[in-house]
Amino acid sequence: MDTDRLIRTLAADNEHRARPVGYALMLALLAAAPVSLLMFFTELGVRPDVMVAMRNPFFDLKFAVTLALAIAAIAVSLHLSRPEASLRGFGWLLLAPVGILSAAIGGEMMMPQRLPMMTRLVGKNSWVCLTAIPLMSLPLLAGALLGLRHGAPSRPAVAGAIAGLLSAGLAATLYASHCTDDSPLFVATWYTIATALVTAIGALAGAKLLRY
Repeated sequence: MDTDRLIRTLAADNEHRARPVGYALMLALLAAAPVSLLMFFTELGVRPDVMVAMRNPFFDLKFAVTLALAIAAIAVSLHLSRPEASLRGFGWLLLAPVGILSAAIGGEMMMPQRLPMMTRLVGKNSWVCLTAIPLMSLPLLAGALLGLRHGAPSRPAVAGAIAGLLSAGLAATLYASHCTDDSPLFVATWYTIATALVTAIGALAGAKLLRY
């Protein structure tokens, strides 16, 4: 290769700009979302009494918890996509849904209840919850990992786990509109177990797919 050609090649490489991770993540999630939506509307759908349920503050709180998890996980994922980044200073964002859920449980405990605590905790849809959230999370998790590959996380397993939290939060938001169990105790138990499963899958996948 002569000198002029080498200079042109280096100049072309210098002009190339990698697609920002945030933009890549957004596109990947938008591409994956229709798959999760199709799964939701084909197998579950919105609960028939949703208009009445919206008058129940605990129904609304389910969305506050799941969206807080998804938004916090997106912010942490983008932060961890940089090679020098760590959870320090950003990990506290993931406590937001925990705080909301804890406050909701405390509020429910102070209210007179028609059903015993264990009945509210077990609910009627625990197995559906444990199945639906992870399954609807998988397309979103694949999209999240694909988007985060445009970054360079120094801890790929951790980044993958946060991607799992992200996808589980979005999938749980969908599921919450179907779920007729509105007790914060149910959410704290079964939504958390389902989210933990997706987080573990994300960590395992991230350890391989996000390594650079």
